Amino acid sequence: MVAEAQNLKVSVWRGTGETGEFETFDVPSRESQTVLDVVSWIQQQADPTLTYRFACRVGMCGSCAMMVNGIPRWTCRTHVKKVSENNTLRIEPLRNMPVIKDLVADMDPFFDKWVSAEALHHPTSTRNDAITPVDATTPERQAADAGIECINCGICYAACDTVAGNPDYLGPAALQRAWTLLNDAKDGGRIAILDAVSGSGGCHNCHSMGSCTRYCPNELDPMSAIAGLKRETFRHALRRKRDA
Repeated sequence: MVAEAQNLKVSVWRGTGETGEFETFDVPSRESQTVLDVVSWIQQQADPTLTYRFACRVGMCGSCAMMVNGIPRWTCRTHVKKVSENNTLRIEPLRNMPVIKDLVADMDPFFDKWVSAEALHHPTSTRNDAITPVDATTPERQAADAGIECINCGICYAACDTVAGNPDYLGPAALQRAWTLLNDAKDGGRIAILDAVSGSGGCHNCHSMGSCTRYCPNELDPMSAIAGLKRETFRHALRRKRDA
């Protein structure tokens, strides 16, 4: 006879704002079960008031990101058997962000820092102008392409210990996007980007611990992008001093 699978002991953060506590649920263990499956089971079978985010369920949108046993993960792509510890799970909202309710983090500070980093396209032409071809073989274009698959899930931001210790730090996602645009031949905001990322909370606050790169589900390398910004902001400062 096949032994019956043990139930999972799942501790889930419940609360709003800065107040709350963990609540434990017994969840049936299933084959090929993801952490998102577990959260959905709790909401559908045990407590319909549990609040969480998800959309695509296939690792395309990143909206289901949560802390699982202390590590930020896409819950739709995280299989329980790979992360459970003695049939237990601890699930929390992404850290380094305010909590709206239960497992839902407030992403506004995360996106506000994209704006602060000038991590938005600065057009050099209008829709009426002819499209200028881009040479995909240049080092600049390859540097830009290296971070283009960021989907703004916030995993790297939640993993970053510098953000945890310095709330003003722009964070790896915003800085990686700034590096992408800095290397984009069609972006006209080079000076604005360099000024934004070299100021207070900018790239020079990074301690190069590498958690952002280690935990990125899309296997991007924000740490190398931030290192690139450090080099370019230093050169920019030297040029300004020379030209003064």
